Amino acid sequence: MSASPAAPFGTGEIYRVDWLPGTDVLRGTCHCGREHTAQDPIEMWEWMLAHPQGHEPQGNSS
Repeated sequence: MSASPAAPFGTGEIYRVDWLPGTDVLRGTCHCGREHTAQDPIEMWEWMLAHPQGHEPQGNSS
């Protein structure tokens, strides 16, 4: 069984980083839907990887 391209490591979590054209700003979106902006790609990935564990994707309520 192979992992899908959207989740190559089989975690089911998708992280997305977009560059905002005309700026030096990156916008990251966590699998839960929370967003963060930064100019430094290292800062962006540190935020992504440190983002709280155990939170639910948007639309899921406990």
